[in-house]
Parts: sequence; C-alpha cells; structure tokens
Amino acid sequence: MGLNRDDVLRVEGEGGLSYASGVAVEEVRELLRGERSAEPGQGVDVVEARHRRVVERILFLRATRLRASADGSRRAYSLAEIAAGAGTSAQWLDKMIKTGRAPNLDHAAGIAAFFGEKIEFLVAEPAEALDRVLQQIHKDLLERTVERQDQDLRRLRSAGAASEVDPALGVVAYAARALADVPDDTAQPLIALIESVARRSREERAREARASLETGVVHNDVD
Repeated sequence: MGLNRDDVLRVEGEGGLSYASGVAVEEVRELLRGERSAEPGQGVDVVEARHRRVVERILFLRATRLRASADGSRRAYSLAEIAAGAGTSAQWLDKMIKTGRAPNLDHAAGIAAFFGEKIEFLVAEPAEALDRVLQQIHKDLLERTVERQDQDLRRLRSAGAASEVDPALGVVAYAARALADVPDDTAQPLIALIESVARRSREERAREARASLETGVVHNDVD
C-alpha cells in the first residue's frame, strides 16, 4: 500500500503494538523477530503465572488508559473508579493487586470493559495477544486496499477502454481497462484473480531478494 512498515508496526507509544496488546515493548520486539516468549521459570506454578499476567495487564491498562481532566491533563483512574465500573470494591481491587491473585471471570471482564477492552486482553499469552493485534491491522489494511482498488476500478471503467492508465496502479489498471465493457459480475472476479497472481509474484520476488541478500551476508562473513 506504499505505507512505511515502521509506522504500521510501531511498537511504542499510544496506539502502538505494545499499547494495543498489553505486551511489554521489548517482548513485542522479540516476538516480531520470531523469538519465543519466555516460559515460566522452573518451579513456577502455571496457574500462578497466569494470575500474575492478568494482574499485570490490569496494571498496564491503568498506566496506559488515562483519564482526561478538564484542564487538559491526564491522570490514572483511581482504584475506586475502576472498582465501581467493574462492580466491585476498591478494597478488593487493592487486595487483588497486592496479592497478585487474578479476579474471577465476571470481575475481570468488568475491569477490561471499563478500559474499553475485552477479557482476552487480560488473559491471552504474549504471542496470542500480539497476534490478535496484528490480525486486526492486517484486516484493516486489506479493507483499505479493497476500498482503494474499488475506487480505481470505478474510475477506470467509467473512463472507458481508450483512456490513459496511470502506471502506478499496476496490473489491476490494465485489467480494468481491458475489461471495461465486460459486465461487473464477470469482470470483478477476473480482476481480483489477476491482482492475486501479481501479488504472489511480487511476494515471491521479495523473498528471493531477501534470500540473496542473506546469502551474500553469510558469504561475506565467511570471507
């Protein structure tokens, strides 16, 4: 789509991958490099580790989802505000944080909803949490791509087969021009197929280029 990868997959800051997933910045970077998340240490109870992760995510939400004040400043929600929104008490919430014991599902869902999130935000393992965010980014990009292509197709088809084609539009533009007089229900699947083949070809060339680059680096290291 011509977007900058570092912008789309920004890790830090509000709206970044860490913010959206609840996974620590460095762990997000490790996962993006294909590294596995750290497993619980030897002797650490799995249930205890899960409880701790839920509590840590709640604290993460409190630290990152700030309340705007009338003077334009932002502050963390008080335990009383969070507890009221979750249907529990500030004393119970304070005890939960101090003991590291996760709340029951109803209270956990209430806390997540208070911050505009689903319960999955609190319970998902790091890789799963990050994957959820990446899948949403991918879905949004696909929708934007389809919308842009539909606009290009409507413009090209309305201009007719003899119109000039912007080379930047790629293979879809030529397909649209060639099929300008073909009914939409026939032309659209053909254009989609052509674009899919072209996209796979571009991806394959990109993989080959990366492989050649990596091979060259290895050879240089050996030399």
